[in-house]
This record gives sequence, C-alpha cells and structure tokens, in this order.
Amino acid sequence: MLVRRSLHQAGFRYRLHAADLPGKPDLVFPKYKAVIFIQGCFWHQHQCAMFHWPKSRTEWWRRKISANRVHDEAVQDKLRELGWRVLLVWECALKGKARYNTEQLLELISAWLRGGNSFSELPPS
Repeated sequence: MLVRRSLHQAGFRYRLHAADLPGKPDLVFPKYKAVIFIQGCFWHQHQCAMFHWPKSRTEWWRRKISANRVHDEAVQDKLRELGWRVLLVWECALKGKARYNTEQLLELISAWLRGGNSFSELPPS
C-alpha cells in the first residue's frame, strides 16, 4: 500500500492486478508500458538478510520456492517479449534494516518509470 499510495499522490495512474497480462502484475502503468511486482523475499527467494530456508520440511520448501522462482522468471520474460518493462520491488526495500525511506523509494520508482531499463530491481542485486 505504501508504494501504491506514494505513486498515486505523485500523479502516477495505474491499474491493479491486470488479469490480461502474464503473472497479473501488482501495478500496471499502460502510459509507460511498465509493470511493478511487489515481491516477498521469502516466497520469491531474494538473496537478502530477510530470506532463510525453513528448518522443517526443507525439501518440500526448496521445491516450492524454487518453482516460484522459475515461474517468476518465465512471467518476466513473457512480459518483456510483449514489450513491457518490469520492476521488482522486494520486501526488504520496504521494511527491515536496509529499507528505503518513502521519498527515496518514490524517487527511484519515478525515475525508472520515466525511462529506466526493461528490467530492474529495488534494491538492486
């Protein structure tokens, strides 16, 4: 909600969870031909301090989370093939020790929307 509220207040208009796009991106900016996914560090295996493998049922979790990663990459590839730019905003960018403050986050996302790469992540890998 922090990302949505900040972008809306800054004048950016978007659609939510567009079912007509692969992966139903969290935010869709048709004007910029850009989508944003807000990714949980655990569920999508981000290599940061917030991710750790569970101690129980380790094989099941490894298969589950690895399958999530494969699916994510396929969705991102398909979106880029369709001409969309993709931004991943990781959970650790929004909370935790290394989070961005609201102004920093808005500045980074705004700059990316106005002319960033076809694929980017916050925080950068």
